[in-house]
Amino acid sequence: MIYLNWLAMIVYGLIVIAVMGNVLMDNRQPAKTMAWMLVLIFLPVLGIILYFFFGQNTRKERLISQNSLDQLTKRSMLGFAEQRDMRYPLEYENLIKLFTKENWAFPFKDNEIDVYTDGYQYFHALLRDISQARHHIHIDSYIFEDDALGTMVADALIQKAGEGVEVRVVYDDVGSWKVKSSFFERMRDAGIEVHGFMPVKFPAFTSKVNYRNHRKISVIDGRVGYIGGMNIATRYVQGRNGQAWRDTHLRIRGGGVYGIQRAFLIDWYFVDRTLITNRQYYPEFKLGDTQLSLPPGDMWQSVSRNDCLVQIVTSSPVAEWPSIMQGYTRILLQARKYVYMETPYFLPTDPVLFAMRTAALSGVDVRLMIPKKSDAKYVEWGSRSFVREAVESGIKVYLYTAGFNHSKFLVSDDLLCTCGSTNVDFRSFENNFEGNAFIYNREMAMRMKEVFMADVAQSQLLDEEQYLLQRPFYKRLWESIVRLFSPLL
Repeated sequence: MIYLNWLAMIVYGLIVIAVMGNVLMDNRQPAKTMAWMLVLIFLPVLGIILYFFFGQNTRKERLISQNSLDQLTKRSMLGFAEQRDMRYPLEYENLIKLFTKENWAFPFKDNEIDVYTDGYQYFHALLRDISQARHHIHIDSYIFEDDALGTMVADALIQKAGEGVEVRVVYDDVGSWKVKSSFFERMRDAGIEVHGFMPVKFPAFTSKVNYRNHRKISVIDGRVGYIGGMNIATRYVQGRNGQAWRDTHLRIRGGGVYGIQRAFLIDWYFVDRTLITNRQYYPEFKLGDTQLSLPPGDMWQSVSRNDCLVQIVTSSPVAEWPSIMQGYTRILLQARKYVYMETPYFLPTDPVLFAMRTAALSGVDVRLMIPKKSDAKYVEWGSRSFVREAVESGIKVYLYTAGFNHSKFLVSDDLLCTCGSTNVDFRSFENNFEGNAFIYNREMAMRMKEVFMADVAQSQLLDEEQYLLQRPFYKRLWESIVRLFSPLL
């Protein structure tokens, strides 16, 4: 019997060594590598299980062929090429080229954008546009909840499917794991095509449970697109656990919708293996004051000529480059006056934290807003040591006190802003499928700056001396320990 125990220990030791070797050979960020090493060393057996479920690196995998990606990109590329009088802002020409080269995120001009800062505004607009759909409705949401609001959206989609409108829905299998299958089956029975993203079924896809589709995008008839931080759930209107819910979402009309459409159709290929490339999903936008010869309604109006430039940038664990993280880093390092950021979770990767501190130390006004009370306790503990580093370098950190602030946006130098599903944390930058709109336009930047300043009025500026000196040692020690596992949270 004792020999069997020794044999089991030897086999387990060899497995641990092999897994450690695999972690090292992935050449990830040192912080993430060390976190997994600690898990494997100090959590026997459980560490191996956690690595199998959450730790395997998929960035080098090809879940979509280059040929299929080219086909799905063709229409947006043609739309980009057909634009006239395209002018890049000189300050961000290299950033635009970076996204175009590594992400095939083409810049589109002539965009009209509405900003929604609460669920009432957003869902009213979304349901109105759904009611006016004539050809197709595409929805990609991390959470599609089976509650009053989710049912209302589902009923609207079912009604449009009954009218002959094509309706496609993608929800994340983990984000919506509490939702009963009957909720989605009702939509399928009504003729809606519904797919869960990377369903977690043992043993298939088990190793990819950590890589989730966190995007929140919608496209109606290829003419109206939505992108931002709001999922489909009642909490975005009524709040949760007694807390009001604050978020930011954008409604885009114009060429930028092509980028949102491309993002959805790539996700659709992941879940359905169907290449959708027909021109009808990328309708031509009429510029000027005349209306299209289509049914009346706000979404059918022509788009005015303007210099509002939009790039829809996506990132994922299977992409060659972490594009959104690179974009944030570059914006911070080239900022001249200020960078204001809002994020519900602050567990930054080393490059982003380094860029934030470098910008602040060089005199740039860097401000960060996070919720005073998080909805995830371990994330809140893990973020505090990062907040301490931010404060030490001169970054102004605001704690939002009027509820839970789930907004994910950045604005810089009155010229650039970005809004989408990306949090300033390891999970968004490294593990999730994310999507952000990067907007190069002074008017839009000023509008987003006003949103930030309105939130500042409902926030508490973190007192540097109190935060750094008056926190008990045992709390700071615990927060530093949790920080070790921040790449895994």
